[in-house]
Amino acid sequence: MTDTDMSDQPEPPLPDSPSASAPATPPAPAPSALTEDVVKATLRRVKDPELNLNIVDLGLVYAVTVDAGLVTVDVTLTSPGCPSGPEILNMAEQQLRALPGVEDVVMNLVWDPMWSPDRMEPRIKAYLGF
Repeated sequence: MTDTDMSDQPEPPLPDSPSASAPATPPAPAPSALTEDVVKATLRRVKDPELNLNIVDLGLVYAVTVDAGLVTVDVTLTSPGCPSGPEILNMAEQQLRALPGVEDVVMNLVWDPMWSPDRMEPRIKAYLGF
């Protein structure tokens, strides 16, 4: 093109000009948004030290609630006398506190209903021979 051909073309709007702005659309949610699924995926990193299996697949996580930056988890143990209980709860809380957007974590140790192998993921039950 020659210089004269270029003058016939309209100039593109500058980024700051009103005609350059796109229609207002809500931003897409951030991929790292804090959700129950993100919390459960994070809790899968926490393993029962005796079984070396994660606490979600073992069925130890009963409930997860996310309310803004507050994460509440109801968790149980395989038995009230489980010697790894404090370690499991501490590891879970540390993993959750490291998530972006988490302001506080509440870990509720619950015993109702009591844990049983029926709460495990089917593939874990098969792996363990249940």
